[in-house]
Amino acid sequence: MTRRRLVTGAHARMGRHGTMADRDTVALDDPVGESLRGHHAHLARRLGRAAGYLPEVASFSTVSADPGPAEWNDLARLLGRGGFADMFSCPATPPAGWEPLFTLDGFQMIWPAGAHPGRAEAEAGARIVELGAGDVPEMLDLTARTRPGPFWPRTHELGTYLGVRENGALVAMAGERLRPPGWTEISAVCAAPEARGRGHASRLVRALVTRITARGERPFLHVAEANVDAMALYERLGFVVRRRVTFRGFRTP
Repeated sequence: MTRRRLVTGAHARMGRHGTMADRDTVALDDPVGESLRGHHAHLARRLGRAAGYLPEVASFSTVSADPGPAEWNDLARLLGRGGFADMFSCPATPPAGWEPLFTLDGFQMIWPAGAHPGRAEAEAGARIVELGAGDVPEMLDLTARTRPGPFWPRTHELGTYLGVRENGALVAMAGERLRPPGWTEISAVCAAPEARGRGHASRLVRALVTRITARGERPFLHVAEANVDAMALYERLGFVVRRRVTFRGFRTP
């Protein structure tokens, strides 16, 4: 399936403004800020109206919808001189002197209201297990090898993380990250090179969708535009594009 077909198919389900018509998605416009003000408040650090996650949990930072110079100064002080400001999908532009580090185009995808996750065939001998603090070294090793996105020593505290082991070794994982009201983000979906093509990613995402919807929330996720294979997987599972996003990172002055 080509990127053109993927994007066209996704856009066919989107509204005339390029976003999916769903009145229950307002919290997804600022998923980092909404998470830090709510479910993840205990994992936040703040200064004025600027906020971010504790350093070993996540690198994401947030400011208000229309930040002024004082707010940017607060964020710079919060992160420290030369600190990494991972602004995620925040569209606000920092003042002059903030060094741009990266820009990455992508999509925000959501699980349709009322949709059922379905079932996936289990790989023989492979069982989904819940991961915890004792699994962190292997989780860090797997994400370092597969690069599904930022993962730190305390990232697992954001929510439930599931994995698949083969002969005792962790070969695939996925988990919960941002938690704006009514939603849970699925993230860190990855499989070791030697374990790909066995359906582990599909099974893990389905298992998380089942857990999230069972508690009355809806799953969502983010995917880089260039990651055509991942987007194809998420569309096959039932996710639809809500909007385009641009991820950006800066270094504070």
